[in-house]
Amino acid sequence: MGHLLVVESWVGSMSRLLPKALREGGHEFTFLTRDLSHYLRAAPEGVRHPLLGARNVITADTNDIDTLLPVVERLHAALAFDGVISSCDYYLPTVAAVAARLGLPGPGADAVAHACRKDLTRRILEDAGLPGPRFAVVESDDEPGAAEVRAARGLGFPLVVKPVDLCAGMYVRRVDDEAELVAACRALADFPVNARGQHRPRLVLLEELLDGPEVSVETVSSRGRISVVGVTDKSVAGAPAFIETGHMFPAPLTPTERTAVQETTVAALKALELTDGVVAHTEIKLTSAGPRVVEVNPRPAGNRITELVRHVTGVDLAAAAVDVALGREPDLAVRDTGLRSAAIGFLVPEADGTLTAVGDDEQLLQEDDVLEVLLPEPGRAVSAAGSNNEYLGHVMAGDPAGPGARERVEALLADVRDRMVIR
Repeated sequence: MGHLLVVESWVGSMSRLLPKALREGGHEFTFLTRDLSHYLRAAPEGVRHPLLGARNVITADTNDIDTLLPVVERLHAALAFDGVISSCDYYLPTVAAVAARLGLPGPGADAVAHACRKDLTRRILEDAGLPGPRFAVVESDDEPGAAEVRAARGLGFPLVVKPVDLCAGMYVRRVDDEAELVAACRALADFPVNARGQHRPRLVLLEELLDGPEVSVETVSSRGRISVVGVTDKSVAGAPAFIETGHMFPAPLTPTERTAVQETTVAALKALELTDGVVAHTEIKLTSAGPRVVEVNPRPAGNRITELVRHVTGVDLAAAAVDVALGREPDLAVRDTGLRSAAIGFLVPEADGTLTAVGDDEQLLQEDDVLEVLLPEPGRAVSAAGSNNEYLGHVMAGDPAGPGARERVEALLADVRDRMVIR
């Protein structure tokens, strides 16, 4: 049994999957947060958030690494941690720094910091010779958009505007001209502090718009070996935003395509030196010129992709993340689960208003192939989605015969949308 230090977390599905993996692995954990109310608000009324089932819940300033490190050293002396982990992107560099200070397993602190900054990732992959989009990194000045327009003239439109440090597709926009570029940069400049109270760098990443479908590659790096667990497909909508509306595992690729995206992913992880102690989620575009890296995330996939993988292969990526944080070999043996594909589709609001009617989740759960249903309660105020943060719910289904899970989920969601009313 191990004792892990959990430093912050997302409040979505991984905040429940990670404590579950710890408990099922026979481990215990201490939870460290700067704002306990953030998690209290995330739990349904009368239900304790799983993170609060920790052996210890401790408050400290997790946003200030210089003051945090002496605190965790004292905690380690008293509580004896065997590993440190987080599911929240904004604290992955902190976790890596803590692991290095305490001599605990994990990837290098610099490697994680580079992967969590999209501009640094771009430069490292370019230096390693991996083909990618043409790009420019711009330090925004007091007139948001001005410096970006000058850089864009050297790249040409259409472009993708990205913050270098945010998640869930926040403020990622396609722009087709200078006016749209300025508007996107102004919107980003109006968000100087992220949701966890961390001040953001005034940097904007401009990238050539890549053609082709997008997939993600789920990997586990342990003791210098990178294991590819599989490839997940992705559907995107909401232009000019890039909102992920669904996923299916495994992605319906040809053997040649699958090999190409896996080799590209492994090369990117090696270039970033993410070869030990990390479960990663790497997004790849299958362009007409070959695979191109979109981004590398040094943590398990969100959007319940880890559950799609588990339903099809039996591999638990949340448990693998715990194992590698403890310096142990993860169990990546594929088992026959009875399913050949699993898919999830998200209910994405397209208009502002109040949700007055929605489908019956209990009725959907009676379908044999339905694995999960989460639908919102009527009366909820909703806004048109601009990122992955605005989902209203989801439906997950599996197919025991082949790659039919996505089609099934889309049919189920279409029925839900037909019943949904926003006024």
